[in-house]
Amino acid sequence: MIRVMLVDDQEMVREGFAALLGAQPDVEVVGTAGDGAAALATHAGLAAAGRAPDVVLMDVRMPVLDGLEATRALLSGDPPHPRVLVLTTFDLDDYVYDALRAGASGFLLKHAPAAELLHAVRVVAAGDALLAPAVTRRLIADFVAARPTAAPAPRPQVLTALTEREAEVLALVARGLSNTEIAAHLVLAEQTVKTHVSRVFTKLGLRDRAQAVVLAYETGLVSPGS
Repeated sequence: MIRVMLVDDQEMVREGFAALLGAQPDVEVVGTAGDGAAALATHAGLAAAGRAPDVVLMDVRMPVLDGLEATRALLSGDPPHPRVLVLTTFDLDDYVYDALRAGASGFLLKHAPAAELLHAVRVVAAGDALLAPAVTRRLIADFVAARPTAAPAPRPQVLTALTEREAEVLALVARGLSNTEIAAHLVLAEQTVKTHVSRVFTKLGLRDRAQAVVLAYETGLVSPGS
């Protein structure tokens, strides 16, 4: 059973998502909140009761505490840490990138079709990220190219723990390739690629592919348009 918490300042959105998700045999809506501060309190209460959510659907613009700060707090606090799926409209693209940097596992349009929402929740709950890898990769590339950022950390300091093959795999992950596609590109067994990906995540302290994409761009391992 996938436990889900809904965070959105629009009551109709919360109720609509709750009704849709609650009707699924493998999903349980364990809590809702109308702002980031309430979300943190609700999550703490659920965790204390042994019912911490596996996935949090998090709106970005909310009163009291916005979704970005709430995401950072959720993912930097005491475990268990949920997977955060950011709800966005494409006029808030800049917030999407900041949310990924904060540790969110992906993003979803607020007005996405019901089937897409259900698929997103299940994918993120399973430990995957970036619901549309190629689309999200392009989005991040645009952010890195367009917005002023601090100079990338020297690659040896950040990626020195990786072998040459692991760095190559990380670069392909950042370009939006799946494990199957990476295996074909490198002429490796898919299980070997999975092992490389797992080692990269462990060595660099990454939670999922979303964080891997951000790190790869910010360290200069890959660059927009490469």
